[in-house]
Amino acid sequence: MKFCVQPGGSLTGRIRVPGDKSMSHRSVMLGALAEGQTQVSGFLEGEDALATVAAFRAMGVKIEGPDNGKLFIEGVGLNGLVAPEHALDMGNSGTSMRLLAGLLAGQEFTATLTGDESLCKRPMGRVISPLERMGAVIASEPEGRPPLIIYGQGTLRGIHYDLPMASAQVKSCVLLAGMYAEGRTSVTEPAPTRDHTERMLRGFGYNVERRNGVISLEGGGSLKGSTIDIPADVSSAAFFLVGASISPGSDLTLEHVGMNPTRIGVLNILGLMGADIQVLNEREVGGEPVADLRVRHAPLKGIQIPEEEVPLAIDEFPALFIAAACAEGRTVLTGAEELRVKESDRIASMAEGLTTLGIQNQVRPDGIVIEGGTLGGGAVSTYHDHRIAMSFAIAGLRASSPIDVLDCDHVTTSFPGFAVLASKAGLLLHEAADA
Repeated sequence: MKFCVQPGGSLTGRIRVPGDKSMSHRSVMLGALAEGQTQVSGFLEGEDALATVAAFRAMGVKIEGPDNGKLFIEGVGLNGLVAPEHALDMGNSGTSMRLLAGLLAGQEFTATLTGDESLCKRPMGRVISPLERMGAVIASEPEGRPPLIIYGQGTLRGIHYDLPMASAQVKSCVLLAGMYAEGRTSVTEPAPTRDHTERMLRGFGYNVERRNGVISLEGGGSLKGSTIDIPADVSSAAFFLVGASISPGSDLTLEHVGMNPTRIGVLNILGLMGADIQVLNEREVGGEPVADLRVRHAPLKGIQIPEEEVPLAIDEFPALFIAAACAEGRTVLTGAEELRVKESDRIASMAEGLTTLGIQNQVRPDGIVIEGGTLGGGAVSTYHDHRIAMSFAIAGLRASSPIDVLDCDHVTTSFPGFAVLASKAGLLLHEAADA
């Protein structure tokens, strides 16, 4: 399936994007390992999060739903999982695989984690290395690629791990394994990353400490069932924040958006570029800050993106690259090596598409330089990457000719209903068979 986007249009009205994907994954994982029932609302019914649900069902956890974003999870306790009969298929979800690797390393059974063609090309060495230091036994394909066979030993030892690069997934993997380890497990991150795991562990009654950039916990604790209300995903909101910023006549309000301080890099960066975004109705829901965001068209300018903002916006850069393409002047991104190992090499994938649309850019090992200009039209490859697909879809708002965004099936991994919601807001988009 492809997106066919006509040039022009603007984004107006009030919309609510789907629930936060990171929190949806974690609510299932911790709810399954808790004692008692966990009720979840706002759950993202995308393929990635559903792969996590399926994995825990395969390990003996009773989960009702999702039904209109609601889940009921009967927790089995930290040591209540049973060996799955088949390999656990994570689809396209790197979050599921990396976090589950940490949880499975502490079990007393063997399990295999696999995924689709794209996921099986993604290196998992960054989680295998610290887990092996903790005593886990893991087999993988060359270069640490899936499938991963995790030979549960039932005994892990706590370690201190210095993250070589800022990564919430690696940090979370080590901390989740630490619940099964003897002694204390701690992680130092070179820059702050999203802290949903730490917040949610505390919400389930597991003590997590953070001091001077070191996050730590003691093994052998327990989780208690909880009630979780998941806010709208700021990563999904990012496409509309950029789209409204670049399209004249836009005035769009995004409702109930998660405003976790470790996730708002996209707002900070757009603000530096001159975007007109108002934060309204700030409140706290289930321990997470939430707000409504009103965004109106504004002329953007190219900037040097501060490196301290990079980990806070790592998933939003494909959309931000479109903002840079529409800005006056040059935008420079450095310190973003992690973009190379997402669902695609997002630096290379976006650079290729921008070139197709007539935007000058220069790829660097850890980033990109983008010269603002006039977006043209053409056919753009997504490399099976949902965020690449949605980013080039919103580019149509400022394009001078139609854009065909190829291979958009993977959009459902994070944003089911994107095409319908975007069209409702004013994007001139329709879906068609991808020949």
